[in-house]
Amino acid sequence: MNATEKASFYLACCLLQSGFTTSVRASELSSGKDSDSAPEVGFTSDADIWEGQIGSGFRDHVQTFGISAGVNFGVSAFGSRESHHLALASISYGRMLGGVRAAGHWYSGNWELRGEFFSGAEFSPDTEWLVGLTPHLRYNFATGTRWVPFIDGGAGVTATGIGAPDLSGTFEFNLQGGGGVQRFLTRNLAVTMEARYTHWSCAHIHTPNLGLNGITGMIGLTWFF
Repeated sequence: MNATEKASFYLACCLLQSGFTTSVRASELSSGKDSDSAPEVGFTSDADIWEGQIGSGFRDHVQTFGISAGVNFGVSAFGSRESHHLALASISYGRMLGGVRAAGHWYSGNWELRGEFFSGAEFSPDTEWLVGLTPHLRYNFATGTRWVPFIDGGAGVTATGIGAPDLSGTFEFNLQGGGGVQRFLTRNLAVTMEARYTHWSCAHIHTPNLGLNGITGMIGLTWFF
């Protein structure tokens, strides 16, 4: 093969390769599979917290961080002699325990394990301090809307200066149970409103152990990531 034939053969190979590349590129563009293009509107990325649209249920291992404030309205019931009113603030961290459960049913949703650190002060009938830590188990319902209700329960420990006639000693346990709703402002930020029954006592480690009881109302913001 002389030099002219070699040059012709090389040129033909280059033209064939260029044509093949152009054909593949045109096929990808026509089918919408361009690897360099942005995802189509409506598709969720790996970083999205939802299984689909807002309210359709959270993806596995989605995490939460929340801040909230509220008031505990004490009741002199279930053994308590006084109604202890408390001002409270809290921060919390949570993590979804898997993807959506019971898909297709009205009760479909996600289990979430949360840890809450709270602090506050009694303002009636006396002025005292308290601080505590409570693990919670929460179930978030998948409604398909920006309103995501939940039920929640937890048990933890508390240190407080509140004393007789209902408590004694600094160390106390706390039990909590209730529910609420989260209203999503964006895909990953929600206003959280909740109400729960709360009980404080020391399980007879000290006496008296009549306990504190009340209805706690909280409102705050929760970030999902």
